[in-house]
Amino acid sequence: MRFTIEQLSNIKARFDSRIDAEFYQPLYKEMDKLLKKKNPKALSELAIKITDGTHFTPSYKSLGTPFLSAINVKENFLDINCGFQFISKEEHQILYKRCAPVAGDILLRKVGVGPRYATVIPKDIFEFSLFVSVALLKITNINSYYLSTFINSKYGQLQLLRFNKGISQPDLHLEDIATLQVPILSIYFQNNIETIIEKSNKYEKMAKNYLDSSNVILAKELRLEDIKLYKELTFSIKNYSDVKDANRFDAEYFQPKYDETIKSIKNYFNGYAKLKNIAKIKDVNFIPKSKEEYKYIELANIAKSGEINDCTLDFGENLPTRARRIVSTGDVLVSSIEGSLDSVALITSDNNNSLCSTGFYVITSNSINSETLFCLMKSEFIQMQLKRGCSGTILTAINKDEFESIILPRINDNVQIQIKENIQEMYKLKRQSKQLLEIAKRGVEIAIEQDEDIATNWINQELQKIGVEL
Repeated sequence: MRFTIEQLSNIKARFDSRIDAEFYQPLYKEMDKLLKKKNPKALSELAIKITDGTHFTPSYKSLGTPFLSAINVKENFLDINCGFQFISKEEHQILYKRCAPVAGDILLRKVGVGPRYATVIPKDIFEFSLFVSVALLKITNINSYYLSTFINSKYGQLQLLRFNKGISQPDLHLEDIATLQVPILSIYFQNNIETIIEKSNKYEKMAKNYLDSSNVILAKELRLEDIKLYKELTFSIKNYSDVKDANRFDAEYFQPKYDETIKSIKNYFNGYAKLKNIAKIKDVNFIPKSKEEYKYIELANIAKSGEINDCTLDFGENLPTRARRIVSTGDVLVSSIEGSLDSVALITSDNNNSLCSTGFYVITSNSINSETLFCLMKSEFIQMQLKRGCSGTILTAINKDEFESIILPRINDNVQIQIKENIQEMYKLKRQSKQLLEIAKRGVEIAIEQDEDIATNWINQELQKIGVEL
């Protein structure tokens, strides 16, 4: 049995006088001792301002000023591709006065389950407002990139986990965040961490460019640049035979935009086919062994770019009953659930032999390479077909018959090669971007546990291993 003995005076010295045993467990006490050796400063001494976004839900608009929340704050990366709401410019002006986020400030997830990621606001970001789920730190006398990396490290996350309050929706209070103990390492080391993080962000942007380029190549090949997929017609006239063949009679299914989408694919010079004739659906159930450990992929792990993040690693006996599909390198995952149909991912060697949720269709093809199939399933004209095929009430989804019947173009081999090269480069850059973040984070931890020289030597060795020069 492990326990700690705490002085009453120490408990009273805290502004919140916490007496719960969790707060004083040995793990945290050991961390406190280690950090004290580095002469840390409280975050309140390093910040001009510690605040958060609006505590009131604003009126969302179809266009206006971006309104970001915790889902946009990733580990040393501000993800604007995962989506956000808009608010009016007038409401933004009122909310902006509360925190006024600008480049160089730090954003920190403060509400919800999971890691309390922090990131620096990049220089090229647009003006935006924040929700209460994000804290904003205006920093002085310390490198923002070093600080965000420390927050993401073991010793930042342990402190924030210790401060968590609440059960169903854990929250960090600003006064707790202000007490975060931050080791002050040398300016040289801090700047080195900044260089690594900026390199990581650069690779992330380059990866997005490769994905965008692939989408442009696909659109040009199918001559979709000038096709109006959203034709402005408010009605459609269909024969009874059309209704009978589709086994659907709801107006949503027969919108003109869907007909136009399918017509454009059928006009492709290289031909087309139904998905069942051009790809294979891997839907055989796999029963995980109870005492064997597996990586498990679910919908929440799929980023908008198709990257797979933060998977569960657990023994088969602890995995949910929907963990019944085993995936291999080259498979493409496609969500079957309306609302997340764009959760499409390519299985790389990093996730080979993982399990995924039965909420995905797992597909592969002999005539379309995996990278092109990935781009196709994420494309607007295939996504529209998926949405059209959804049915149900409580949980709307696309069933297997509808999924097999969607129309895919038989993409020219030369174009497939171009797309394959782009997507492979995209995943390579994303992998290196992640590796750089891990190197920076672990480097900070080594500097705290040992010293800066050892940490710097380790960082240089790891950079050499992945072939990255700063």
